[in-house]
Amino acid sequence: MALRLLAILISLAIVWSVPRLARWRDDRWFRGWVSRLSDLSGPGRVAVVLLVPVIAAAIIAGVLRALPFFDLAWLAFAIVVLTYALGPREIETDIDAILRASDTLRRDEALIALRHDEETLPWFAPALVEAAFYGALRRRFGVLLWFLLLGPAGALGYRLAQLLGRDASLSVDTDTRTAARRLADALDWIPAHLMVFAMALVSDFDAVMGAWKQWHRTSGSPRSRLDPDFLGAVARAGVDADVEAGDGYAQDVSDPVVELEDARRVIRRVLVVWLAVVALIVLVAWVA
Repeated sequence: MALRLLAILISLAIVWSVPRLARWRDDRWFRGWVSRLSDLSGPGRVAVVLLVPVIAAAIIAGVLRALPFFDLAWLAFAIVVLTYALGPREIETDIDAILRASDTLRRDEALIALRHDEETLPWFAPALVEAAFYGALRRRFGVLLWFLLLGPAGALGYRLAQLLGRDASLSVDTDTRTAARRLADALDWIPAHLMVFAMALVSDFDAVMGAWKQWHRTSGSPRSRLDPDFLGAVARAGVDADVEAGDGYAQDVSDPVVELEDARRVIRRVLVVWLAVVALIVLVAWVA
């Protein structure tokens, strides 16, 4: 776990200090791999498309972990894979682009980069908050959780599952897209809940947990369906509560700029909580 925490810290430092890294991330190899399996469809195609690169990454990581030199080879591989899996852009970069837009045209261009699905993202505070948190989930927190649980193979598998299930530019049949989307939702379910619990600690606890409970009571979504749809409602409630309490020296919950600024702060606080919890687990393991 200590090595995984170190890999996370180094990878986050790299993506924050080298914003142009997003241009270097190339998924053409994966798109070509998906196209080669066009004779398959549905869950079978999803399984083959994802398992082959994930198993390959797991084998490489296992071999490198067995080498001497204090696991440095594994650490280097983990940093490369994790840096590749994060993003494709940092969520703060897209939020800042919106906040600093000099005119409406540039703002609308920045909104396209922030959206988390193919729907047009309106200049409307609740929609912006939702997009920011779903972006944070799929660009950062989902990757980090599956890396912590399964190592480089987990981070790569999560990123490829999200690409296969949510990227409309990836040409796949309807059955494959549906199966991949369900898998992507399921992989989001645990990190989305952990984000909610972290938000409860760094934001208004009653507002966050109340929104989480309310969503589960009224959404009509069966408990057997693992999806992260609750995250948007919880994020809106938490950010609204922060703004109303004067966090950021403003109290207008209808102002998109104010809400987006607070969403950025909450996302950063959630990351701090996650890293602190992992660091605590590492310290306890050392003491024990």
